[in-house]
Amino acid sequence: MSRIAIAGLGWLGLPLAAQLQELGHTVKGSVTSKTKQAELKTYGVDVYQVEIAEDEIRGEINSFLADSEILIILIPPGLRRNTGHNHALRMAQLLDAVEKSSIPKVILISSTGVYDDSQGKVTEADVPKPQDNKGKQLVEVEQIFFKSTAVKTTVIRFGGLFGGSRNPVKYLAGRTGLSNGNAPVNLIHREDCMGVILGVIYKNAFGHILNAVHPDHPAKAVYYKKQAEALGLEPPLYESDRDQTFKQVDSVNLKPLLGYTFQKSL
Repeated sequence: MSRIAIAGLGWLGLPLAAQLQELGHTVKGSVTSKTKQAELKTYGVDVYQVEIAEDEIRGEINSFLADSEILIILIPPGLRRNTGHNHALRMAQLLDAVEKSSIPKVILISSTGVYDDSQGKVTEADVPKPQDNKGKQLVEVEQIFFKSTAVKTTVIRFGGLFGGSRNPVKYLAGRTGLSNGNAPVNLIHREDCMGVILGVIYKNAFGHILNAVHPDHPAKAVYYKKQAEALGLEPPLYESDRDQTFKQVDSVNLKPLLGYTFQKSL
């Protein structure tokens, strides 16, 4: 059984921590606010307050990292909210702290956002060519961790996340004039996110890059219409585009490295 630290006890990190504990691992986690820390402590979670800025890390970073064998980084970049912060600088601060600790292995959760929306069909064998700031910063973070000689990192690029109360169609319902309706979806359920992470741990598959996206890729217009109707929402309407761009993210590494089979359907 491993001693595992999870940076970011949120939508994915909290149930992952619970599952790892049920499997017998020793787990600790971090959150950014003291209020959230106090709340989770009442549920018996071993949680530390850690706030990562571009120029420093505030809080209990040393205690959080101490005595762990694996660090799982589940810190969202937050770049869609246009906060103006530099995610790559924040993660460089975290890497510096990790390199000074005794942690030998890292699972870095990244995103298929490293691939540009017009890259077509891609796998881990294809070099990401991001055109926007978010994608460029994600690639930079991947590279600094992957190139570190102090820790052995596996990068997992998750597709769009769904599960629980989270469904992308909730943000699209009722919208009109949407483009690229024939483009494929690239999604993954929370249960499969946890399954892939567990696969890396149990297969000791460190030092790799993994795309983690459900192998089915229905067209956006078809898929989100079906999802909206199932939830009783107004379906989004897509325009008929003559020139469509798309990306379809698949994996050539999941099966040979983890032998993983997806558990949840789209």
